[in-house]
Amino acid sequence: MSSKRPDPGRVAVPVVQRLHIRYAKHGRMRFASHRDFQRALERALRRAQVPVAMSAGFSPHPRISYANSAPTGSASWAEYVEIALTQPRDPDDVRQRVSNALPAGFDFVTVVVATDRDLPNRLEASVWQIELPQASLPAVEAGVEAFLAADEVMVERLMKDGIRRFDARGAVTDLRTCTELIAVDPRISDIDDISADATPESGTPCVILSTVVRHVTPAVRPDDLLTALRQEGELDLPVPARVTRVAQGPLGADQRSVLDPLSASDVTVG
Repeated sequence: MSSKRPDPGRVAVPVVQRLHIRYAKHGRMRFASHRDFQRALERALRRAQVPVAMSAGFSPHPRISYANSAPTGSASWAEYVEIALTQPRDPDDVRQRVSNALPAGFDFVTVVVATDRDLPNRLEASVWQIELPQASLPAVEAGVEAFLAADEVMVERLMKDGIRRFDARGAVTDLRTCTELIAVDPRISDIDDISADATPESGTPCVILSTVVRHVTPAVRPDDLLTALRQEGELDLPVPARVTRVAQGPLGADQRSVLDPLSASDVTVG
């Protein structure tokens, strides 16, 4: 009886550089799953000839680490990933080459050389923008007021292990209505259809919520917050909400802002 021995041709090449990347998913790609993005990214890295490090063993895979991906159906301008390389590359060149190879709706926004492996721990909170087309502003404001006044608001969500009940209030450090959308990164020119159906500018009534949510377990998602607002304020939404993550990173001292995890600069919340 023979035993398998490691293939000497599959010894991992040493990692010489790690890149921290902020990427966006928008337009139709907000409906793409995390697994869809993984496949698209691996293909784009091969097309762009980026020397991604591979793991050792009988089933080598790219050394790519993902952190806290947005739910399927949400757009985002602040997703993060770390990529290990076997040869050093210019970060801006990687950004341009991979963005050109990715499907429309996926973009590398910022690429920097990693100085540590602590990026996931810096993603403490997210800024979410929630558009509520055709919603009643007084009803939304009443729901927000009742939600903020509560010590806890229990909601239910179906998870892999069944229905789970948890508090949606404790993770929310800021919640308010806005008169306009939060500006996204100017380097991405097609602000696509995030708010094309109903915005104040289009003449169609649209209430915009901005919220800062700490990352806790289980994660409190925008749909959990909307469930809580329905419970607290009997909020009726005639049209599905449109959700966009504007930022994620370290929670600011004012509890109403989130810092850029790659540069520690303030991000405007609204």
